[in-house]
Amino acid sequence: MEENNEKAEIYSQRVRAGKRTYFFDVKSTRSNDFYVTITESKRKFKDETFSYEKHKIFLYKEDFVKFMEALQGTIDHVKSELLTEEALAALEAPAQVPVAEETETAATYEGDLKWE
Repeated sequence: MEENNEKAEIYSQRVRAGKRTYFFDVKSTRSNDFYVTITESKRKFKDETFSYEKHKIFLYKEDFVKFMEALQGTIDHVKSELLTEEALAALEAPAQVPVAEETETAATYEGDLKWE
């Protein structure tokens, strides 16, 4: 009996951020449970060719609340303790690029790379 090791993808969202792209993917297990993968991808050039360097985090549903609390606490600390008022104002200013161009679902990019 041949096993399919590929996990079913339920939802995918891509965020372009300068030289990096972040992928947020919801996948399901064989037992119909779900988890999130967060992938950071950077395009690297070397001798007229390129490759992608990627880092991935697997986040399981039982850790969602703890993860979100820690992430929010970390961001709040940076904003309140480490950034100057000018730097904070620049971060919170409306983006120059419309949100639709920064955050897009994978369905829009059927021909693009997908990380497994």
